[in-house]
Amino acid sequence: MATNLNKLVLATMVVAALLQGSWAQTTHLVGDALGWTIPPGGPIAYSTWASKNTFTVGDVLVFNFASSSHDVAEVAKAAFDACNSTNPISISTTGPTNITLTTAGEHHFICTFPGHCTAGQKLAINVTAAATSPSPPPSSSVKTYVVGESLGWNVLPNGTEAYKAWAADKTFLIGDTLVFNFVNGSHNVAEVTKAAYSACNTTTTISLTTTSPARITLTTVGEHFFTCTFPSHCTLGQQLAINVTGTTTAPSPPPTTAAPAPSPTATPPPTTATPAPSPTATPPPTTAAPTPSPAATPPPASTPTATPPPSTATPPPSPSPSGNTTPSTPPPSETTTAPPPPNSATSLASAALPVALLSIAVALLH
Repeated sequence: MATNLNKLVLATMVVAALLQGSWAQTTHLVGDALGWTIPPGGPIAYSTWASKNTFTVGDVLVFNFASSSHDVAEVAKAAFDACNSTNPISISTTGPTNITLTTAGEHHFICTFPGHCTAGQKLAINVTAAATSPSPPPSSSVKTYVVGESLGWNVLPNGTEAYKAWAADKTFLIGDTLVFNFVNGSHNVAEVTKAAYSACNTTTTISLTTTSPARITLTTVGEHFFTCTFPSHCTLGQQLAINVTGTTTAPSPPPTTAAPAPSPTATPPPTTATPAPSPTATPPPTTAAPTPSPAATPPPASTPTATPPPSTATPPPSPSPSGNTTPSTPPPSETTTAPPPPNSATSLASAALPVALLSIAVALLH
């Protein structure tokens, strides 16, 4: 029972590892059902197969072959073009062979058995860098056209008419891709001007690609002209003229955040350039007619001091010679004006005068 459980756990781990690997890479079976052999259709067979696949760093190529009849070697481009197997980058003699693509760029593979490379057992691919995020699927309106289909890019028996007929029923739009499949070293593809195309003048080209499969993306509207620069190939009909009529009808992408919604601070709040009136800027109303201070006007006197009490300065009556007492002066009348206060200098002088007169009168009487 424990043994079966261990086997189940192990199997689950293997499946998980395989699934994880499948997410990170793609495995390409070279030639599909044909395998890795001398192809019946010559070198164009593997060029056509490569044009239908996209290769990315991390992908795996599987070469199926009989170990005693074939091998697979990675070589430099010059060795690939010349079918020179004397100095390969790597070689494997046991089939099937799995080769993981570890670097971006062009990779070239051949069989080193005599005559196999020249017979077409060779493969050239272009590897792109691994994407950091899954690429969106291509739009259904963007198309890839394999020029000449199974005939590839070649010198054909019926010359120019073959490529005219191939292009006649197609609509080419910006974003579409042309794939030219040809034997490296025997053909190439050049984009030229209309005048150069008509005259088969290949001395000056707009672009030139010498490695198959050549993938050319259409980026501008108007006529485009292609030919092969190998001697006489253009005059023998290896040329193609197409007309790009417009853009693809791919659905518009969702709105991006390139144009953000207006920020709440886009319109600045009112500035304080003109400050609100300060509470102290305008003085409070003044008391133009101030209320008289209670201390400004003295309160009215409660007891008049202008009239002093009656003076007692009048001496008592002196005895007369007859023994009768007679007053020396009549008593003051009720209308007599009250003398000034005794503490005044004038009052003292006035009070002393009657006393002096009275003394003189007394002296005369004696």
